[in-house]
Amino acid sequence: MLRAVRFAVKLGFSIHPDCAEPMPRLARLLGEIPPARLYDEMLKLFLGGYAVQTFEQLRQHGLFAALFPDTERCLGREPEGFPLTFLAKSLENTDQRIGAGKPVTPYFLFAALLWEPTRARAESLIAGGQNPLLAYQDAAGEVIARQVQRIAIPRTLTLPIRELWSLQPRLENTTGRAFRMLGHPRFRAAYDFLVLRAATGEADPDLADWWTRFQTASEAEQKAMTRTGRRQASARSKPRKRRNRAKSRKQDASTPTP
Repeated sequence: MLRAVRFAVKLGFSIHPDCAEPMPRLARLLGEIPPARLYDEMLKLFLGGYAVQTFEQLRQHGLFAALFPDTERCLGREPEGFPLTFLAKSLENTDQRIGAGKPVTPYFLFAALLWEPTRARAESLIAGGQNPLLAYQDAAGEVIARQVQRIAIPRTLTLPIRELWSLQPRLENTTGRAFRMLGHPRFRAAYDFLVLRAATGEADPDLADWWTRFQTASEAEQKAMTRTGRRQASARSKPRKRRNRAKSRKQDASTPTP
């Protein structure tokens, strides 16, 4: 079934209705395939230059849910929301890099595919009073532990995936610690991830802009930015989705009942 999708997308074919019809019912059979083999199939599916179309076809035929159940549940709760937009943008970026002959790191791909369930779980833990950094670490552990039972993502990828995710809340800190971030081995990937989140409305564009300017600023400008940018960046770094919802609740509360 996975190969049918891969070849159909790559060659521009359509899967015959007689073959497509049973796919959603038989998707559960993917659970009988060794996770290590499914990992190899994922690389062929998503790193062939047709990641966006592949993702759409996998969802259309009910196969994506069997491969990434946590992610599919999140997409199901917001079928046209930020999670889907972010994931589509990430896959589009992957296709563009492959088309331009640029390298693509598999860990960035899997980090994007599993980001929404991780983010949602982390926010749930934070709402319960847990420290944001610890919340993202715990959420990452839970999501990856479940995912590797389906797809055997190697440890050489899960470690940088965890680091990339854990840097997202740390990027909201624009104080003097920002200088340390520039030297982190995963900073560039974490920054690119933040830019994708901001481009799709899941993170504040002002925060991404701040980091863009900070990287190329002179040392004097960087020091000035860390002195004046902390309050402004931290106040604006909440995703617009949450901010809009809060605003909506406030408006609803102030609107008289007819």
